[in-house]
Order: sequence, then structure tokens, then C-alpha cells
Amino acid sequence: MKMRILADQNIPRQTVDALRLHGYDVTWIHEDMPGVPDTVVLERAQQEQRSVLTFDKDFGHLAMRQGVPASCGVILLRIEAPSSVELTKNILQIIESRSDWAGHFTVIKKNHVRMIPLNRS
Repeated sequence: MKMRILADQNIPRQTVDALRLHGYDVTWIHEDMPGVPDTVVLERAQQEQRSVLTFDKDFGHLAMRQGVPASCGVILLRIEAPSSVELTKNILQIIESRSDWAGHFTVIKKNHVRMIPLNRS
């Protein structure tokens, strides 16, 4: 079963569309809750058992404080690409490379993935 993702509003539409085309269940904050605070985004991810995909560094501290359950996770993207096409390709390749995103705060850099277990509650 593919991961359930809550894409933050800073994730490009092209990336959201590509993830959906590859069978991921993706909800995008930009479509139905634009401008909501990060706390609301994380609460929604927990309610819907989704992992947050974001470029926003604040989610790490927030996830640790709120004790995100094992059914959720946070994936912080710290990668850049010369174009949105290349960025989307990189994100998709990384997401598809493993299945253990839930239950972790993950930082993805160009050549490195660091996963920190979240508090289980």
C-alpha cells in the first residue's frame, strides 16, 4: 500500500500531480486549506494518518513537541534542482525508494536521508 501524504502548500503542483499519478493518496494544503498555520497542518495529518511533505523546517520541532503518532511522519525536503521537472523527479524517486516514512521525522538532502524516530503516542 502506498503512503498517504499531506503535501504542505509549499510543495509544487507538479510534484503533487506526479505523486498522485504514481498511486499515492495525496491531499494538498494549497487546494483546500491555504494559509493555515503549521499546527493545523500537522493536526490534520494526524487525523487522516498522513505523512507531511514539506520544505518548512518548523515541522521538525512541531512534530517532536506534539508527539506525532507512528502512523504519521514528517518529510522535510532540503533539496534543490535546476527546474521544477527535475525537482519533482528527485522527490518522486526518493519517496519511492523506501516505505518506512511513517513514525519518523526525515530530512532529505541531496545525497543523504536522515530519519529520526518520532515520539510514539
